[in-house]
Amino acid sequence: MVNPYNKYLKTAPMTFKKIQIMVILLSVPLLWNGCKNDPKNAEDSQESDANKKQIVVPQFNADSAYQFIKKQVDFGPRVPNTEAHVQAANYLTKTLQRFKANVLVQEFQQRAYNGTVLNGKNIIGQYNPQAKKRVLLASHWDSRPYADHDANEANHHTPIDGANDGASGVGVLLEMARLMAESASTVGVDIVFFDLEDYGIPAFENESDNFSWALGSQYWAKNPLPMGYSANYGILLDMVGASDATFKMEHYSMFYAPEIVRKVWRQAGILGYGSAFIMEDGGMVMDDHIPVNEFMKIPMIDIIHYDQSTESGFFPHWHTITDNIEQIDKTTLLMVGETVMHVVYNE
Repeated sequence: MVNPYNKYLKTAPMTFKKIQIMVILLSVPLLWNGCKNDPKNAEDSQESDANKKQIVVPQFNADSAYQFIKKQVDFGPRVPNTEAHVQAANYLTKTLQRFKANVLVQEFQQRAYNGTVLNGKNIIGQYNPQAKKRVLLASHWDSRPYADHDANEANHHTPIDGANDGASGVGVLLEMARLMAESASTVGVDIVFFDLEDYGIPAFENESDNFSWALGSQYWAKNPLPMGYSANYGILLDMVGASDATFKMEHYSMFYAPEIVRKVWRQAGILGYGSAFIMEDGGMVMDDHIPVNEFMKIPMIDIIHYDQSTESGFFPHWHTITDNIEQIDKTTLLMVGETVMHVVYNE
Protein backbone atom coordinates (compact mmCIF):
# COMPACT_ATOMS: atom_id res chain seq x y z
CA MET A 1 0.00 0.00 0.00
CA VAL A 2 1.27 3.46 -0.88
CA ASN A 3 1.86 5.61 2.20
CA PRO A 4 -1.20 7.89 2.40
CA TYR A 5 0.50 10.27 4.82
CA ASN A 6 2.46 12.36 2.39
CA LYS A 7 1.21 14.07 -0.74
CA TYR A 8 4.62 14.10 -2.36
CA LEU A 9 7.10 11.92 -0.50
CA LYS A 10 7.37 8.75 1.53
CA THR A 11 9.53 10.58 4.06
CA ALA A 12 8.88 13.56 6.30
CA PRO A 13 9.92 17.03 5.05
CA MET A 14 12.73 19.16 6.41
CA THR A 15 14.44 17.67 9.45
CA PHE A 16 11.45 16.86 11.57
CA LYS A 17 10.88 13.44 13.02
CA LYS A 18 7.46 11.91 12.89
CA ILE A 19 5.69 12.55 16.15
CA GLN A 20 2.53 11.12 17.58
CA ILE A 21 -0.18 13.72 18.14
CA MET A 22 -2.72 13.06 20.85
CA VAL A 23 -5.74 15.29 21.17
CA ILE A 24 -6.92 15.37 24.78
CA LEU A 25 -10.18 17.05 25.58
CA LEU A 26 -10.29 18.21 29.19
CA SER A 27 -13.33 19.26 31.12
CA VAL A 28 -12.55 21.83 33.81
CA PRO A 29 -15.81 22.97 35.43
CA LEU A 30 -14.08 23.61 38.76
CA LEU A 31 -12.33 26.64 37.29
CA TRP A 32 -15.66 28.43 37.19
CA ASN A 33 -16.98 27.53 40.62
CA GLY A 34 -15.20 30.33 42.44
CA CYS A 35 -16.40 33.10 40.17
CA LYS A 36 -19.80 32.16 38.84
CA ASN A 37 -21.62 34.31 41.38
CA ASP A 38 -19.34 37.33 41.03
CA PRO A 39 -21.44 40.32 39.75
CA LYS A 40 -18.41 41.71 37.92
CA ASN A 41 -17.97 38.43 36.04
CA ALA A 42 -21.68 38.41 35.27
CA GLU A 43 -21.38 41.91 33.77
CA ASP A 44 -18.34 40.85 31.72
CA SER A 45 -20.23 37.80 30.52
CA GLN A 46 -23.23 39.90 29.48
CA GLU A 47 -20.95 42.34 27.68
CA SER A 48 -19.20 39.48 25.92
CA ASP A 49 -22.53 37.97 24.88
CA ALA A 50 -23.65 41.37 23.57
CA ASN A 51 -20.48 41.69 21.49
CA LYS A 52 -20.97 38.21 20.06
CA LYS A 53 -24.53 39.07 19.07
CA GLN A 54 -23.25 42.05 17.09
CA ILE A 55 -21.06 39.86 14.86
CA VAL A 56 -22.67 39.42 11.48
CA VAL A 57 -21.02 36.86 9.23
CA PRO A 58 -21.88 37.28 5.54
CA GLN A 59 -23.63 34.27 4.02
CA PHE A 60 -21.26 32.19 1.91
CA ASN A 61 -22.73 31.43 -1.52
CA ALA A 62 -21.71 28.01 -2.85
CA ASP A 63 -23.21 28.72 -6.28
CA SER A 64 -20.94 31.73 -6.61
CA ALA A 65 -17.88 29.77 -5.50
CA TYR A 66 -18.74 27.07 -8.03
CA GLN A 67 -18.80 29.64 -10.84
CA PHE A 68 -15.37 30.93 -9.80
CA ILE A 69 -14.07 27.36 -10.07
CA LYS A 70 -15.72 26.79 -13.45
CA LYS A 71 -14.22 30.01 -14.80
CA GLN A 72 -10.72 28.79 -13.92
CA VAL A 73 -11.32 25.36 -15.46
CA ASP A 74 -12.70 26.95 -18.63
CA PHE A 75 -9.26 28.42 -19.37
CA GLY A 76 -7.92 24.89 -19.70
CA PRO A 77 -5.13 23.34 -17.61
CA ARG A 78 -3.34 26.18 -15.81
CA VAL A 79 0.12 24.77 -16.37
CA PRO A 80 3.01 27.24 -16.04
CA ASN A 81 4.42 28.65 -19.29
CA THR A 82 1.12 28.17 -21.16
CA GLU A 83 -1.42 30.66 -22.48
CA ALA A 84 -4.10 29.26 -20.15
CA HIS A 85 -1.81 30.01 -17.22
CA VAL A 86 -1.40 33.62 -18.36
CA GLN A 87 -5.13 34.08 -18.87
CA ALA A 88 -5.96 32.61 -15.47
CA ALA A 89 -3.43 34.87 -13.73
CA ASN A 90 -4.98 37.93 -15.36
CA TYR A 91 -8.45 36.78 -14.36
CA LEU A 92 -7.48 36.23 -10.71
CA THR A 93 -5.73 39.59 -10.51
CA LYS A 94 -8.62 41.51 -12.05
CA THR A 95 -11.21 39.68 -9.97
CA LEU A 96 -9.46 40.54 -6.70
CA GLN A 97 -9.20 44.15 -7.87
CA ARG A 98 -12.91 44.14 -8.71
CA PHE A 99 -13.57 42.94 -5.18
CA LYS A 100 -11.72 45.96 -3.76
CA ALA A 101 -8.59 44.16 -2.61
CA ASN A 102 -5.21 45.83 -2.49
CA VAL A 103 -3.59 43.57 -5.08
CA LEU A 104 0.10 42.69 -5.32
CA VAL A 105 1.56 40.37 -7.96
CA GLN A 106 4.89 38.69 -7.32
CA GLU A 107 6.48 37.59 -10.60
CA PHE A 108 9.35 35.16 -10.27
CA GLN A 109 11.15 32.29 -11.96
CA GLN A 110 11.94 28.88 -10.53
CA ARG A 111 13.65 25.91 -12.07
CA ALA A 112 11.54 22.74 -12.20
CA TYR A 113 12.82 19.27 -11.34
CA ASN A 114 13.59 18.66 -15.04
CA GLY A 115 15.49 21.92 -15.57
CA THR A 116 12.60 23.84 -17.14
CA VAL A 117 12.54 27.50 -16.10
CA LEU A 118 9.01 28.20 -14.94
CA ASN A 119 7.45 31.67 -14.98
CA GLY A 120 5.43 32.03 -11.82
CA LYS A 121 3.05 34.56 -10.27
CA ASN A 122 2.01 34.64 -6.65
CA ILE A 123 -1.12 36.79 -6.47
CA ILE A 124 -1.95 38.58 -3.20
CA GLY A 125 -5.16 40.39 -2.27
CA GLN A 126 -5.18 42.38 0.97
CA TYR A 127 -8.20 43.55 2.99
CA ASN A 128 -7.95 46.07 5.81
CA PRO A 129 -4.18 46.37 5.22
CA GLN A 130 -3.65 48.72 8.18
CA ALA A 131 -4.95 46.23 10.74
CA LYS A 132 -2.28 44.76 13.01
CA LYS A 133 -4.13 41.49 13.57
CA ARG A 134 -4.05 39.55 10.31
CA VAL A 135 -5.21 36.21 8.96
CA LEU A 136 -3.54 34.61 5.94
CA LEU A 137 -5.77 32.56 3.61
CA ALA A 138 -4.19 30.67 0.73
CA SER A 139 -4.57 28.13 -2.04
CA HIS A 140 -2.55 27.21 -5.11
CA TRP A 141 -3.93 28.24 -8.49
CA ASP A 142 -1.79 26.29 -10.96
CA SER A 143 -2.73 22.81 -12.17
CA ARG A 144 -0.69 19.65 -12.68
CA PRO A 145 1.10 19.10 -15.99
CA TYR A 146 0.76 15.33 -15.61
CA ALA A 147 -2.14 12.96 -14.97
CA ASP A 148 0.47 10.65 -13.48
CA HIS A 149 -1.99 8.81 -11.22
CA ASP A 150 -4.49 8.12 -13.99
CA ALA A 151 -5.45 4.46 -14.38
CA ASN A 152 -4.62 4.72 -18.09
CA GLU A 153 -0.86 5.10 -18.59
CA ALA A 154 -1.53 6.76 -21.95
CA ASN A 155 -2.80 9.78 -19.99
CA HIS A 156 0.21 10.14 -17.70
CA HIS A 157 1.73 13.02 -19.69
CA THR A 158 -1.63 14.81 -20.10
CA PRO A 159 -2.19 18.07 -18.15
CA ILE A 160 -5.20 18.05 -15.83
CA ASP A 161 -8.00 20.55 -15.28
CA GLY A 162 -7.34 20.58 -11.55
CA ALA A 163 -10.92 21.52 -10.68
CA ASN A 164 -10.57 20.17 -7.16
CA ASP A 165 -6.78 20.15 -6.84
CA GLY A 166 -6.23 23.86 -6.99
CA ALA A 167 -9.29 25.59 -8.40
CA SER A 168 -11.64 24.61 -5.57
CA GLY A 169 -9.63 26.40 -2.89
CA VAL A 170 -9.24 29.45 -5.11
CA GLY A 171 -12.99 29.48 -5.80
CA VAL A 172 -13.80 29.45 -2.09
CA LEU A 173 -11.37 32.31 -1.44
CA LEU A 174 -12.70 34.38 -4.35
CA GLU A 175 -16.19 34.06 -2.90
CA MET A 176 -14.83 35.20 0.45
CA ALA A 177 -13.18 38.15 -1.31
CA ARG A 178 -16.51 39.06 -2.89
CA LEU A 179 -18.17 39.05 0.51
CA MET A 180 -15.38 41.01 2.20
CA ALA A 181 -15.70 43.70 -0.44
CA GLU A 182 -19.30 44.16 0.71
CA SER A 183 -18.79 43.66 4.45
CA ALA A 184 -15.23 43.85 5.74
CA SER A 185 -14.05 41.86 8.74
CA THR A 186 -12.54 43.69 11.71
CA VAL A 187 -9.19 41.94 11.25
CA GLY A 188 -6.88 42.21 8.28
CA VAL A 189 -7.18 39.39 5.74
CA ASP A 190 -4.58 38.50 3.13
CA ILE A 191 -5.53 36.10 0.34
CA VAL A 192 -2.55 34.52 -1.39
CA PHE A 193 -2.83 32.41 -4.54
CA PHE A 194 0.39 30.41 -4.75
CA ASP A 195 1.77 29.41 -8.13
CA LEU A 196 4.00 26.46 -9.16
CA GLU A 197 2.70 24.15 -6.45
CA ASP A 198 1.92 21.17 -8.64
CA TYR A 199 4.97 20.83 -10.91
CA GLY A 200 6.74 18.23 -8.78
CA ILE A 201 8.46 15.07 -9.97
CA PRO A 202 5.84 12.78 -11.57
CA ALA A 203 5.21 9.28 -10.28
CA PHE A 204 6.42 7.69 -13.51
CA GLU A 205 9.94 9.02 -12.85
CA ASN A 206 10.19 6.76 -9.78
CA GLU A 207 12.03 9.47 -7.89
CA SER A 208 11.12 11.96 -5.19
CA ASP A 209 12.35 15.38 -4.18
CA ASN A 210 10.71 17.32 -1.40
CA PHE A 211 11.65 20.68 -2.88
CA SER A 212 10.35 20.04 -6.40
CA TRP A 213 6.85 20.86 -5.11
CA ALA A 214 5.33 24.05 -3.69
CA LEU A 215 7.82 26.26 -5.55
CA GLY A 216 5.65 29.36 -5.33
CA SER A 217 5.13 29.20 -1.58
CA GLN A 218 8.83 28.43 -1.09
CA TYR A 219 9.71 31.57 -3.04
CA TRP A 220 7.15 33.77 -1.25
CA ALA A 221 8.15 32.53 2.19
CA LYS A 222 11.78 33.48 1.50
CA ASN A 223 10.84 36.72 -0.30
CA PRO A 224 7.64 37.89 1.38
CA LEU A 225 5.43 40.40 -0.39
CA PRO A 226 4.74 42.86 1.06
CA MET A 227 8.21 43.04 2.57
CA GLY A 228 8.29 42.08 6.24
CA TYR A 229 4.86 40.48 6.03
CA SER A 230 3.52 38.62 9.05
CA ALA A 231 0.17 37.28 10.22
CA ASN A 232 -1.27 35.87 13.40
CA TYR A 233 -2.02 32.60 11.65
CA GLY A 234 -2.85 31.11 8.28
CA ILE A 235 -5.28 28.65 6.69
CA LEU A 236 -4.44 26.79 3.48
CA LEU A 237 -7.21 25.25 1.35
CA ASP A 238 -6.35 22.31 -0.89
CA MET A 239 -8.84 19.99 -2.58
CA VAL A 240 -11.93 21.34 -0.82
CA GLY A 241 -14.63 20.76 -3.44
CA ALA A 242 -15.22 17.03 -4.01
CA SER A 243 -18.30 15.06 -2.98
CA ASP A 244 -18.31 13.41 0.43
CA ALA A 245 -15.03 15.11 1.36
CA THR A 246 -13.61 14.58 4.83
CA PHE A 247 -11.05 16.83 6.47
CA LYS A 248 -8.95 15.34 9.23
CA MET A 249 -6.34 17.05 11.37
CA GLU A 250 -3.24 17.06 9.19
CA HIS A 251 -0.02 16.09 11.01
CA TYR A 252 2.15 19.14 10.28
CA SER A 253 -0.75 21.48 10.97
CA MET A 254 -1.00 19.90 14.40
CA PHE A 255 2.77 20.15 14.84
CA TYR A 256 3.00 23.85 13.98
CA ALA A 257 -0.44 25.22 14.88
CA PRO A 258 -2.57 22.81 16.95
CA GLU A 259 -4.70 25.59 18.47
CA ILE A 260 -5.60 26.91 15.03
CA VAL A 261 -6.60 23.43 13.89
CA ARG A 262 -8.83 23.01 16.92
CA LYS A 263 -10.30 26.50 16.46
CA VAL A 264 -11.32 25.71 12.88
CA TRP A 265 -12.59 22.20 13.61
CA ARG A 266 -14.60 23.43 16.60
CA GLN A 267 -16.20 26.12 14.43
CA ALA A 268 -17.11 23.51 11.83
CA GLY A 269 -18.75 21.44 14.55
CA ILE A 270 -20.75 24.44 15.78
CA LEU A 271 -22.05 24.95 12.25
CA GLY A 272 -23.08 21.30 12.02
CA TYR A 273 -20.23 20.11 9.81
CA GLY A 274 -18.57 17.80 12.31
CA SER A 275 -19.14 14.76 10.10
CA ALA A 276 -16.82 16.33 7.48
CA PHE A 277 -14.31 18.02 9.81
CA ILE A 278 -13.25 14.96 11.77
CA MET A 279 -11.11 15.25 14.89
CA GLU A 280 -8.76 12.44 13.90
CA ASP A 281 -5.20 12.16 12.59
CA GLY A 282 -5.12 13.25 8.95
CA GLY A 283 -1.63 12.03 8.13
CA MET A 284 1.38 13.95 6.82
CA VAL A 285 1.09 16.21 3.79
CA MET A 286 3.92 18.26 2.32
CA ASP A 287 1.99 21.29 1.08
CA ASP A 288 2.21 25.08 0.80
CA HIS A 289 1.79 25.53 4.55
CA ILE A 290 5.22 23.97 5.25
CA PRO A 291 7.39 26.80 3.81
CA VAL A 292 5.18 29.41 5.49
CA ASN A 293 5.62 27.70 8.84
CA GLU A 294 9.31 26.97 8.32
CA PHE A 295 10.62 30.23 6.90
CA MET A 296 8.06 32.86 7.95
CA LYS A 297 7.20 31.33 11.32
CA ILE A 298 3.50 31.96 10.71
CA PRO A 299 1.44 29.14 12.25
CA MET A 300 -0.46 27.85 9.24
CA ILE A 301 -2.75 24.85 8.87
CA ASP A 302 -3.90 22.83 5.89
CA ILE A 303 -7.54 21.96 5.25
CA ILE A 304 -7.14 19.13 2.77
CA HIS A 305 -9.35 16.25 1.64
CA TYR A 306 -8.16 13.01 3.18
CA ASP A 307 -9.46 9.64 1.95
CA GLN A 308 -7.84 6.59 3.46
CA SER A 309 -9.85 4.30 1.19
CA THR A 310 -7.78 5.26 -1.86
CA GLU A 311 -4.25 4.17 -2.69
CA SER A 312 -3.03 7.78 -2.80
CA GLY A 313 -4.77 8.86 0.39
CA PHE A 314 -6.56 11.62 -1.53
CA PHE A 315 -9.82 11.91 -3.41
CA PRO A 316 -10.20 9.27 -6.15
CA HIS A 317 -9.62 11.66 -9.08
CA TRP A 318 -6.39 13.16 -7.68
CA HIS A 319 -3.84 13.78 -10.46
CA THR A 320 -6.02 12.18 -13.12
CA ILE A 321 -7.73 13.56 -16.23
CA THR A 322 -11.08 13.24 -14.43
CA ASP A 323 -10.28 15.96 -11.90
CA ASN A 324 -12.73 18.19 -13.76
CA ILE A 325 -15.71 20.38 -12.97
CA GLU A 326 -17.96 17.34 -12.66
CA GLN A 327 -16.21 16.44 -9.42
CA ILE A 328 -17.15 19.69 -7.68
CA ASP A 329 -19.89 19.48 -5.05
CA LYS A 330 -21.49 22.71 -3.83
CA THR A 331 -22.29 21.16 -0.45
CA THR A 332 -18.58 20.68 0.25
CA LEU A 333 -17.81 24.22 -0.89
CA LEU A 334 -20.46 25.53 1.50
CA MET A 335 -19.09 23.58 4.47
CA VAL A 336 -15.55 24.80 3.94
CA GLY A 337 -16.41 28.36 2.96
CA GLU A 338 -18.88 28.94 5.76
CA THR A 339 -16.49 27.48 8.34
CA VAL A 340 -13.57 29.69 7.31
CA MET A 341 -15.83 32.75 7.06
CA HIS A 342 -17.02 32.24 10.65
CA VAL A 343 -13.48 31.73 11.89
CA VAL A 344 -12.30 35.00 10.32
CA TYR A 345 -15.31 37.13 11.24
CA ASN A 346 -15.30 35.92 14.83
CA GLU A 347 -11.73 37.07 15.43
